[in-house]
Amino acid sequence: MNTRDNPDNMQADPRDARAALSPQKTRLQLAQGDDDRLLPPEILQYWQVVLRWRWVIAGIIAASLAIGLIVTLLMSPQYTARSQIEISREQKNVTNVEGIDRASESRDLEFYDTQYALLKAESLAERVGVSLKLHEQEAFFDSHGVDGSDRPEARRRQVMKLLLENVTIEPVKKSKLVNVKYTSRSPELASRIADAWVREFIGASMDRQYASNADARRFLEQRLSDLRARLEKSEREMVTYASERGIVELSTTRDAEGKTQTQQTLTSADLEGFNAALIAARTDRIAAQSKTTSGASDTSAEALANSTISSLRQRRGELNADYARLLVQFEPEYPEALAIKEQIDALDASIAREASRVGASQRQGYAEARARERALEGQVGGLKSQLDRQQRDSIQHQVLVRDADTNRQLYDALLQRYKEIGIAGAIGTSNISVVDKAKIPRTPSAPSIPLNLAVALLVGLGGSLLALFALEQMNQGIHAPEDVPNLLGLPLLGNVPLAHGDPAEALRDPKSHLSEAYFSIRSALAFATTHGVPHSLGLTSTKPSEGKSTSALALAQIIARTGKTVLLVDADLRSPSVHQMFGLKNVRGFSNMLTGADDVGALALETDLAGLSVMTSGPKPPNPSELLSGDRLSQVLRMLEGRYDHVIVDCPPVLGLSDAPLLSQAVEGLVYVVEPEGAPVRGIRASIHRVAMLGGNILGAIVTKIDPSKNSYGYGYGYGYGYGYGAYGYGSEGEADAPAVGRRA
Repeated sequence: MNTRDNPDNMQADPRDARAALSPQKTRLQLAQGDDDRLLPPEILQYWQVVLRWRWVIAGIIAASLAIGLIVTLLMSPQYTARSQIEISREQKNVTNVEGIDRASESRDLEFYDTQYALLKAESLAERVGVSLKLHEQEAFFDSHGVDGSDRPEARRRQVMKLLLENVTIEPVKKSKLVNVKYTSRSPELASRIADAWVREFIGASMDRQYASNADARRFLEQRLSDLRARLEKSEREMVTYASERGIVELSTTRDAEGKTQTQQTLTSADLEGFNAALIAARTDRIAAQSKTTSGASDTSAEALANSTISSLRQRRGELNADYARLLVQFEPEYPEALAIKEQIDALDASIAREASRVGASQRQGYAEARARERALEGQVGGLKSQLDRQQRDSIQHQVLVRDADTNRQLYDALLQRYKEIGIAGAIGTSNISVVDKAKIPRTPSAPSIPLNLAVALLVGLGGSLLALFALEQMNQGIHAPEDVPNLLGLPLLGNVPLAHGDPAEALRDPKSHLSEAYFSIRSALAFATTHGVPHSLGLTSTKPSEGKSTSALALAQIIARTGKTVLLVDADLRSPSVHQMFGLKNVRGFSNMLTGADDVGALALETDLAGLSVMTSGPKPPNPSELLSGDRLSQVLRMLEGRYDHVIVDCPPVLGLSDAPLLSQAVEGLVYVVEPEGAPVRGIRASIHRVAMLGGNILGAIVTKIDPSKNSYGYGYGYGYGYGYGAYGYGSEGEADAPAVGRRA
């Protein structure tokens, strides 16, 4: 019964919905829809690589650990002595005198980095070697496992190199402490060298400081000599200029910095004195003038204060009293009254003369005061002119004074600094102190078995990573099903687990993992064309033994179980295998039809599975490629498609042969079979390219022989489809049937 019009029991509505799609578009949509589902997380991909090469990794790590243990046991014990010092940012000054290096010249980080570098300096190693005379001690070379050179200079260089290689400088974090460690086979020698290293470091630091102070003193001596000459020259110019301009300084005051603040010259002092005298003279003149203009001379204050005039006036008063008493009794002509009157007149004349003399004296005093005032005014005016001229000359004089002051200040400052540096250099201050002296170590510091094994483990892990990278680069085969769309650009039709035992026996059981896998592949092929599973379907691979013949048999059986008539054709004319699967003799078959036989019924053999027939390859032709390159191949396949619903063609491998590309032209679709860790990717790509060049329609790829026990193919061998009893909820055999599997896939 021909069932082409209804080729699939599941094609009712879905087939109609896909009718408008071309086979090529459907295949691309399938591939695109599967890409995201097939890609596992990146970390899982790395884990799969590790699992794939786990024995190589284990071997490399085990070898590395064994080598590390052997090397550790063969190493000589090493002893490490430790001496600790404190490096202060500032020096411990014994006096209140600073050195030439200021604490604020650089940051702490730069300062301590410099100190750590000085602790590893070659000059320090040379000092230690010379101080301990290590170049003369064979024990030193023996403690490091080397032979000393015969030449003295070479031995010194060798000592310096060994010292630098075995000394360790370890700063203590967040502190000023530094550990100086030295490692040697001799604990006593290690202790001596550690102490000597600290001692010589302190000595070298003080030597550098003393050398710096000595250089500074020499520099300051030269500068002091130059400044002394400049100071003498500036002071000489100042004095000469003052002498030429008549500037005579009587007093000079300076501030705390030595700058000249005020100066008093002879002219300014004279002007100050004469001006005071002028003020006094003007006061006297005003007083004398007031006396001369105060009224009559006999009533002036001087006249009233004159003792002579006062006594005369007193005598006159007495006589006036007597005269008045006589006039009471006698006439004015009375002789005694006349006598008294004459005395009174004489006294009046005397008083008048004395008052006149006082007035003349006042006028004379006023004239003298006026003359003295005028004379002083002339003197003050002259001094003012002279002082004004000196003040104009003092501008340049002040320039010379300031120049002399500046030179004096520089000279005094440098002289003071010179004295301070001399004192600091003589005392020898240091910012380094010893905290702990080195003790003779009692236990060896190396080798450490745990540390060396940890290092060996890290080396083994690193070597394993390099080995994995190299192996992955050399092993360019398909590792997992998701590599098919990623590396080959083909849709993934399904995955097939590795069958333990005879695959044919596993395929007879519809509930086996193998049958489940091919049921899913058959369902994927139903969506490969617009009419369901292709009428003629070829299966090929890159190289032999990749499972294409088993896949052809499995698909033929699965499709036959759906009620279709299927013919399995063995088209591998060079190495046929289908007849061996069924226990048939390969007497007549596909090669006979290619050479002209048309009796399909005689050449196709029925099997014990309903709907499945087999056509063996037949006799081997002398040149299979010529037999397949003619038009007869297409005629034969169309003839077979007319007798059966589906024709499954087992094609030969592509690599190195032209048979498979020729067969791909005649079949409706081609399924490419890929074995993990099989053919390299470049070979598979080349084979796919050959098929595509001849017009072959590759529907997709099948990944076969997936070993779930390796756990290196994603989530088990059924990644993306979930094969296995657990995926379908089988508790025991017989709880589900084959059609249910097909519908689920």
